[in-house]
Amino acid sequence: MSTTSTEPIPVLIVDDNPDLLKMYQITMPLMSDDTLAIAVATDGVAALQAFYDASPRPACLVIDVKMPEMDGYQLVRVLRGDPETATTPLVILTAMAQDYQRFTGLASGADQYLLKPIEPTELIAAIHRAIALSNEERERRFQKLAESD
Repeated sequence: MSTTSTEPIPVLIVDDNPDLLKMYQITMPLMSDDTLAIAVATDGVAALQAFYDASPRPACLVIDVKMPEMDGYQLVRVLRGDPETATTPLVILTAMAQDYQRFTGLASGADQYLLKPIEPTELIAAIHRAIALSNEERERRFQKLAESD
């Protein structure tokens, strides 16, 4: 997806905490000088619907792990398994801090695994890093993960 410098980058944030989603929707566009347009979904199933219905489609998804209906790991695997969305930048943002949980998130296909709480400016920077990651870099990272398994 290409965006011009005047178009905000569409980002879908998926989390089952409505207060957190509202905070992201209000603060992140302001803190990013309106370079990000934030849409939200409260679980993996709603995220898939919102993603496929969006026009333009989100350039990046920020995904919590513990959610009803479909957890974040499942959502990442579904998106990575669809050729149409396999290279979409995906960032997991969760409170789950164990090493095995981080490995599971990255092995499922997330580009980054970040821990809550996080400063909005750090999340904005992570979104931009995920978007800047080339498909070749993403593929190399997946290969390294597979080899370390």
